[in-house]
Amino acid sequence: MSASIFIDGQAGTTGLGIAQRLEAAGGFNLVTLPEAHRKHPQARAEAMGRADLTVLCLPDDAAREAMTLAPQGARILDASTAHRVAEGWVYGFAEMMPGQAVRIGQAARVANPGCYATGAIALLRPLTALGLLTAEVPLCVNAVSGYSGGGKAMIAAHEASGGPAFELYALGLQHKHLPEIMRYGGLARAPIFVPAVGHFAQGMLVCIPLHLGHLAKPGSAVQLADAYADYYAGAETIGVHRGIWGQTLDPQALNDSDRLEIFVAANEAQGQAVLIARLDNLGKGASGAAVQNIKLMLGMQ
Repeated sequence: MSASIFIDGQAGTTGLGIAQRLEAAGGFNLVTLPEAHRKHPQARAEAMGRADLTVLCLPDDAAREAMTLAPQGARILDASTAHRVAEGWVYGFAEMMPGQAVRIGQAARVANPGCYATGAIALLRPLTALGLLTAEVPLCVNAVSGYSGGGKAMIAAHEASGGPAFELYALGLQHKHLPEIMRYGGLARAPIFVPAVGHFAQGMLVCIPLHLGHLAKPGSAVQLADAYADYYAGAETIGVHRGIWGQTLDPQALNDSDRLEIFVAANEAQGQAVLIARLDNLGKGASGAAVQNIKLMLGMQ
């Protein structure tokens, strides 16, 4: 038996990606609206009522407005930032901690994680949960993403004129992913988050430099890699490379995949390490995670 899915905002990058993945997976019927009715409140509310699950692929304010339209009992997966730290919503990172996949499966309201946040939390949560990092540790998170994560205007600019090879942004140090990184990464002190965009369509690296002396208890970089491997043992979408990584890393290596990889690079003599997560910003960082959460919410995985 197939499940019916309504994607409110299907024309955007994430919405299109989810629709394509659902069609490829099979077992889903998409509830669609005529172009003229896609912004009509009553038509959208009726579509939510007909669907087994609604996915919101909207700007934050529009996602909040959409929740006022949702009929009682409608199950919602929100791909925006609007509800990621909101009361009553379950965070949709199934591998974040034991039992999280079950919580997602039982929830009526699930917030799909941000792409940068997925990488940062994948690196932070095991270490804070295991007591290897304190909530007050001073950290910096550096990340680079393909331009597809920047929306239609950025995509058009890069594809039309070539765009800059590399650029930093959010230099006001108030990126919208910070609240979820702090809450689900187990931090009480905001890290310095420096995101960047490269002139490639998709792919992502999230890096956290770390002085080993900042660990809550003495430990080596190899022990950190082992801790990740143990924490994510059995997680189908997360792979951990044990030991010290000494090679280059291509941010595009997991493109069109729903996987995430973790690496630890280090110079033990200097007491320094770099924790690295690699993922496709359109895969595990967006549409891929959304489809994983859809299947969990509908009891299909």
